Order: sequence, then C-alpha cells, then structure tokens
Amino acid sequence: MEKRAPRLYFTDEERTDPVLKKPIRKAQKMAAKADRAQEKIPKKTVKAKERVVDLASGKITTRLKFEEIDRKKPLSKFTHAVRDAPGNAVLMQFHREIRQSEDENVGVEAAHKSEEAAETGGRLARSAHRSHKLKPYRKSAKAEKRLDRANLGYLQKKAARDDPQLSGNPLAHWRQKRAVKKQYAAAKRAGQFTGSAGKAAENTAKVGKTAARESKRAAAFVGRYRNGFLIAAGVFLVLVLLLNVLSSSSVLLEGALSGVTASTYPSTDDAMLGTEAAYAQKEADLQNEIDHYEARHGGYDEYHYNLDKIGHDPYVLISILTAWHGGEWTLDEVRNTLSVLFSKEYQLTQTVETETRYRTETHTVTNPDGTNHTETRQVPYTYTVCNVKLHNEDLSHLPISIMNEDQVGMYSMYMATLGNQPDLFPTSAYPNASTLKTPTQYDIPPEEMADTRFAAMMAEAQKYIGYPYVWGGSSPKTSFDCSGYVSWVINHSGWNVGRLGAQDLCDICTPVSPADAKPGDLVFFVGTYDTPGVSHVGIYVGNGTMLAAGGPIGYSNLNTSYWQSHFYTFRRLPNP
Repeated sequence: MEKRAPRLYFTDEERTDPVLKKPIRKAQKMAAKADRAQEKIPKKTVKAKERVVDLASGKITTRLKFEEIDRKKPLSKFTHAVRDAPGNAVLMQFHREIRQSEDENVGVEAAHKSEEAAETGGRLARSAHRSHKLKPYRKSAKAEKRLDRANLGYLQKKAARDDPQLSGNPLAHWRQKRAVKKQYAAAKRAGQFTGSAGKAAENTAKVGKTAARESKRAAAFVGRYRNGFLIAAGVFLVLVLLLNVLSSSSVLLEGALSGVTASTYPSTDDAMLGTEAAYAQKEADLQNEIDHYEARHGGYDEYHYNLDKIGHDPYVLISILTAWHGGEWTLDEVRNTLSVLFSKEYQLTQTVETETRYRTETHTVTNPDGTNHTETRQVPYTYTVCNVKLHNEDLSHLPISIMNEDQVGMYSMYMATLGNQPDLFPTSAYPNASTLKTPTQYDIPPEEMADTRFAAMMAEAQKYIGYPYVWGGSSPKTSFDCSGYVSWVINHSGWNVGRLGAQDLCDICTPVSPADAKPGDLVFFVGTYDTPGVSHVGIYVGNGTMLAAGGPIGYSNLNTSYWQSHFYTFRRLPNP
C-alpha cells in the first residue's frame, strides 16, 4: 500500500556532502518513523474488481482481488460534542427539573445523584474509548509533522549551500526559507513526494531548483534596494542599543524573536483583509439575528434585551491568528479558527420567565325571572417574558485563555508593533482598530527617589514602559495587564504577594487620603470596564501622576476628567 508520508530521495553526491549528511540522516529517520506510525493505523480489507485481457485471444475476464485500505478515521471528540449537544441539553434540563422537585426527599435526591454519577461515568468511558481509537491517527499525524520539519530542514540547507552568498544577508536568507517552505507545501499538496522512487526523486530535485530560483530573486531584491536595507539595519541597531540601555530584557526580543522581520505580519494583505471581512460578516449575521429576533422566536408576550456592543479590533484578530498559527496563513486555513474565536467572543442566550396574571372578564347572566344582568370576574392567564442577552467577551480577553505562554508573547509583540502595518486597518474605515501609541514620559524628581523602597519599585517598573496591554498578562514574556504589572513590580522590589487582581491588591493595602498619598502608594479605580469592584490599579509616583499598564505601559495624569470620574482610593502597601 502506498505511504502517504512525503518521502524525499537523495543522490549519491548529496549523501556524501558533509553539509547535507546530517539533515539527510534526520529526514530518513523521521520518514521511517512516519511509515511505522502509518502502518499502525487500523486497516480493513475490501473487494475490488480487476479486468484482465488475454493478449493471445483478446478475451477480457473479470476477477476479484482484495486490497487493504485505511479504516475511516473516527469522529473527533469535538465532533462528538457538537453531535451530542442537543441530547446533553435535554438531560441537563431534565436533571434541573428533578433537583427543583427534590425538596427534602432524601431518597429521591440520593437516587438522582446516583443516576447523574452513572451518566457522567458513561460519558467519560465513551470519551476514553474515542480517545483510544484516535490514538494511532494522532501518532501518525504527529510523525508526519516531524517528517515535514526534517524535510524542510534538508531543503533549506541545500538551498543555502547552493547560494552561499545569502548566508551574510539575514533578510535574503529569511526570504529564501519562506520560498522553500511554500514550494514544499505546494509539492506535498500535489502528491509529488509519493509514488515511484524515480518520480519522487525527480520532484525533490524540482523543488530544490525552484527554491534556488526564489533564493536568487531574494538576493536580487535585496541588491536592488541595498541602500534602503542598510538604513533599516542601522535604525534597527540603534533601536536595539536603546532598548538595551533602558532594559535588560524586552518582550519584543525574547524567545528568539528579534528585529523588524519577526514583528511583521507574515501573511499577505489580501489574506488579512479577507479574514477581517469574513469575521465582520459573522458579526453582521449576528446583528441581523438580533434585529429580527421577535419574528424568528415569536410566541412570547414581552421581550427584554440586555445586549453588549458588537465589534472587535481587527489588529487583535490578526495578531491572535498569526500567533496561534505560528506564522503565515491563508483565509481558507483559518476559517475554522474564526468560528472558534467567534463562539468564544459572543454568546447569545435567552431565558423565559412565566407568571400568572389576571384579566377582568364581563359575562351576561340570565336571572330566574328571565331578566339578564352582567357579572365581572378575574380570570388567570400565563404571561411570558423572553429575556435575550448578548455577551461580548472582547476578543482581546481571549489570548491568555486559549494560548500557551510563547504564543501570548508573540501576540503581545504583534500588538506592540501592529504587525508593522499601522495603515492596514485605518480607523476611518475600521473605527475599532488600534493605533500605535507612544507612552507618556515623566521625569520623577530626584528627591522622590531618595526613598529606597520607592526607588527599588521604579527600577523594576520603568523597565517595561512601552509594553502593550495584554489582558491577563503577568510577566515580561507575555506583557501585562494593570494588576499583573503591579504584582510583578512589587514582587521584584521587596514584596512577595503572588499574582493578585486589582481588587485583591486593594484588599491587602491600607487606605490613605489623597492629601497623604506619597510615591510608592497604589491608586485604584472603578468602572473603567464592566466588572464589579475595583477595575484598575496603578503605582502613584507623586505630583498627581501614576505609572500603570494602559495602552501601552506609561505615565498618566490623574487630574484628567476621565481618571477623576473613576477614582476610588489611594492605598498603602503593607511592609514587605
């Protein structure tokens, strides 16, 4: 049976080349592992008819033959969850009604809990069974990904060997690697690395030659604009030196991500603009559903609406997709991700309340003497109220819950630079789009820095001025939100309070009056977004100024109307 794993074939000259020996050995090793993983996928035997022609007599006969093919991959856990959702919803409603009727009947309650436990156990068992059936498919997919990386490593090494002049040009080398990756992906989709060894070897050479052509184009491109690239490189070096003076580490330079190239969106403008349009269309469909809700969900006496605003920041969307997919993508490749993000951002729900009301009815009654009189009475009827709620979680709140730390770091880097494409989504056409903001600077008077505790706080806090605001962020790697920033600063300047939220920070501090506030105290606000209690926190640096995580981390004047309208209290940290 033909293997689906992409196999490269190498010439004798390539096998003996010291530059290519190691990547060839790795590619062959990964190919063998991919083949073994493929062989473990369950097979089934199927009948097939084969026509045979007798050349001497010209007679055509048909005979049966048997072939082994891969069994169809079982449905994933996610597919099962979607399929079972209606039934599970009915069960949940059933159990809810039983709980409401249990009251103090211990016997009914115990039986009900046993039934729920049995159902939960059954679901877990079915989930475990599905997971076990999917195991060989997962292992095969993982092995093929490793093989793809090994194959790309070989092709990129070969392209670099064939064009040694690119080794001293980082941008041209980066463009070369992208060209190799694209050619490999195209060849793999076309099935050019499977089939006969001769044909596969021919296609391996073809991909190498195409990549070499792209490499030469990259070199020519850089050569044509050499002066521009030299200027860009000089600006970048100055930026690096400046960052090194201001800070020993930077979220934009961690995790091997450095320079303008690393912080630039790698996808095409058409892909990004098309993706933004596709997400906006989902929002338009949601708005249409709300606008016609009563017509489509009729039958209720009254409707109450509690609706969050529909809208998102397109730069947040593109930064999430780029970090999540680890680089370049197309619209077709992220359509499923768009659906996942949309379902996490927006939740449209309804609850129905019923109550008994009374209306006055008049009836004509015939008296015994044949005359009539009227009587009125109160007649009960059921009145229904449909409560419709739309919750917008805010797209910028999602990265911390759906990504790992490295991906959140990439997301924060893209948001800090807007992918180096600040004009891709102009606010004139995209009113919710972010804009590049320069952090407000402030010179703390030297006499304030005489307090050693405050000086230690500022030594740590000022390292991160300019970092972007990232919801839930709590370290230089992920960047910060307001409470994550303050928690990090105080934990690295003498305190040990852990990662606290704004309300928790407020709770561990002692209130002080605005007249008694001094540098190093914390300042708290309420109502800066829809949340109960304290919603924002900053570090007071004196003279009506605070240092806090906003957009980006920087200084703010507390005497503005905005901060005055949301001001809650000054508080002093406990002794460390």
